[in-house]
Amino acid sequence: MHGEARGTFEVTLQPIGGNEGPIGLMSIDKHFHGDLQGRSVGRMLAFRTPVEGSAGYVAMERVTATLAGRQGAFTLQHNGVMTRGEPQLSVVVVPDSGSEGLLGLSGTLHITLSDGRHEYRLLYALPGPA
Repeated sequence: MHGEARGTFEVTLQPIGGNEGPIGLMSIDKHFHGDLQGRSVGRMLAFRTPVEGSAGYVAMERVTATLAGRQGAFTLQHNGVMTRGEPQLSVVVVPDSGSEGLLGLSGTLHITLSDGRHEYRLLYALPGPA
């Protein structure tokens, strides 16, 4: 089965450790609403350049949620780059990371930020009937 899930999420990022070096480490705590209902926790590594609007980050987050009536967990992998304010972001479901009802999940997550509100669009595939 192929599907599309849409909704919003709130995210809290907290520094881990002193972050004295050029690369910061952050914890991720998200709450998803809409077609994907649940929560995620993760870790992010980020770097900001001296040039305004240029930065990069990578992250892994474990999502525990209900999707298409199925309860389970899966992992998202992020790779983000900002070049002078121009974002490029790739967020994919890690292959074979799904568990329980989300076993076999694959897909990509698209994130938009508008007026301080985070929205997601998850294009996914799940084996078998819902």
